[in-house]
Amino acid sequence: MESLASVVLAAGKGTRMKSGLIKVLHPLAGVPMISWPVAAAREAGSDPIVLVIGHQANAVQGVFRGAADIRCAMQEDQLGTGHAVACALDALAGFRGTVLILCGDTPLLRSETLKNMLAYHRDNQATVTVLTALMDDPYGYGRVVRDPSGRVNRIVEQKDADPEEQKISEINSGIYCMDSDFLFNNIKGIGNDNAQGEYYLTDLLALAVRKGLTCLALPTADADKIMGINDRVQLARAGRILRSRINRDHMLNGVTIIDPDHTYIDHGVTIGADTTIHPGCQIGGGTVIGCGCEIEQGVSISGCRIGDDCHVKAASVLEDSELAEDVAIGPMAHLRPGTKLGRKVKIGNFVETKKIVMGEGSKASHLTYLGDAEIGRNVNIGCGTITCIYDGVNKHRTVLGDDVFIGSDVQLVAPVTVGRNSLVAAGTTVTIDVPPDSLALSRVPQVNKEGWRLKKR
Repeated sequence: MESLASVVLAAGKGTRMKSGLIKVLHPLAGVPMISWPVAAAREAGSDPIVLVIGHQANAVQGVFRGAADIRCAMQEDQLGTGHAVACALDALAGFRGTVLILCGDTPLLRSETLKNMLAYHRDNQATVTVLTALMDDPYGYGRVVRDPSGRVNRIVEQKDADPEEQKISEINSGIYCMDSDFLFNNIKGIGNDNAQGEYYLTDLLALAVRKGLTCLALPTADADKIMGINDRVQLARAGRILRSRINRDHMLNGVTIIDPDHTYIDHGVTIGADTTIHPGCQIGGGTVIGCGCEIEQGVSISGCRIGDDCHVKAASVLEDSELAEDVAIGPMAHLRPGTKLGRKVKIGNFVETKKIVMGEGSKASHLTYLGDAEIGRNVNIGCGTITCIYDGVNKHRTVLGDDVFIGSDVQLVAPVTVGRNSLVAAGTTVTIDVPPDSLALSRVPQVNKEGWRLKKR
């Protein structure tokens, strides 16, 4: 198969976003906007992929650090799309084949669309093919002017179009296929005689027409696929479309999503069959959820691995944690990073955990803080228990052996170990290690002063 390279234009700032972050780095469904067209190019078979970068170049490069197929070209001054592609020539030195030219702000573009365009381009032995769409309101887009045979005659930008040309409904997506030899030999020959004073890539197509070369346009049936993002209104719209695609894929793979319009699942999330996701959930990228789970309303999960048959109850927050099978969480629990829970563990309402390992069958049912702790199997932790881990300088660990029973309102002052099968009585402050099979008790003796209240009156 003929070699394929892609050039992705990502140098602009995107002033209409009104942001300190450049446009192509704004997140969409959990990844930067530019990740979507790059993924489409990669899935279409492109190698290499050249990113033309400018504003916040280091940050854009950082998104793809370590990717062997990514090359970067710097566009110091943003002088138009033609100038941007010319900046990519050195990065494509020695390449022969077809070059895809994409925009970094088209996150809805799909690899299937690019594959269809490539097939059309190659089957018709075209020099240049442009992806287009028909729009009821084409304002702001370049118009595609065809000759009587249906071939592309030219593309005219909105500001340069005369009244008749502005009536044309077929618009330029800014996405092209080009023969590499034609591109490399002619890109530096285009001028900037236009209303913007910029070097338009569309002028390269006009040059091909003048030379009698084959220039074609392929309309896509869904204009959303080529939608460019220029402001936060369009960003939100694109986000809705991407989430709808993601949710649909999960549902077709056996996941029940009760209200897809109000469920927010990022790119890269894996969910097993027969899991049910209730409305209002936010599930971040990198999360893996097993089969047969139930995720109740308003749950937030990011970076977690959740085993089969787990139940995460309403309004719980889980971050960078690992759950084995048949674990119950919440409602309103908070699992902070480093939490690892064994089979059949229960973490109840208003329980917070951080950097703990909790063994099979253990439970903390309510109103508890457990941090920097190693907790064995079948441990019961009563209401109001806290691990006191910080001495003002360093943090220390708490160790609870198997079958330990911790009563209500216990403070475990780390570093401290409670041996297996021991009981810590309610209201105890544990400051020294408790041997196995022991009772730990540190209550102050109760004193009743009869009639005290009467005297105070």
